[in-house]
Amino acid sequence: MPQTFSMLTAHECYRIFDLSITDYHVTDSPDVQLKNPYHNSPEFLLYQKNWIDTVQWHLEDLIRDPKINPAEALALKRRIDKSNQDRTDIVEKIDDYFLDALKQVKLKENARQNSETPAWLLDRMSILLLKIFHMEEQVKRIDATPAHLASCQAKLDILLEQKTDMQHCYDELVDDLQKGVRKMKVYRQMKMYNDASLNPVLYTKK
Repeated sequence: MPQTFSMLTAHECYRIFDLSITDYHVTDSPDVQLKNPYHNSPEFLLYQKNWIDTVQWHLEDLIRDPKINPAEALALKRRIDKSNQDRTDIVEKIDDYFLDALKQVKLKENARQNSETPAWLLDRMSILLLKIFHMEEQVKRIDATPAHLASCQAKLDILLEQKTDMQHCYDELVDDLQKGVRKMKVYRQMKMYNDASLNPVLYTKK
């Protein structure tokens, strides 16, 4: 019987995110073509989700160059805007997997509703691993001052603690959802600024 998405543990999700981050940094280029090693599976979505986050992380670095050409900055801003929408879309696809996997669960009479869906928690976990990866880079810098290295190590320690805490939170949430102790309700993001019929700057130009 194939593994359902709801059966993936936080540890397994972290492993997929780490793989994406490692694969990206082989070239360390936001223009490299995505080659997802998974096919038509929840793992495929998780890998793609983190790849979007990783590319955007580096676009955000590039756009903050104080000497950047204005035309290049605008092009990067457009890419970041699209990336944000892609990120939202993939998170909602992941939530669709959860909704389908949990549709047969019989809810307890006093089932509690969680304010954050599993997929949006995974979104935070994906970005957290990027923070850890790049903070570890800072800790290993040979050109940095001892004060900088100590500050980054303290931050890294907190990030690693947060990684463990979020792992427990995710596993507990998924377990509660499967038992019907907590119920899942999805509200779509409905980002208005990307919708030509809702953004007044766009629809007044027609």
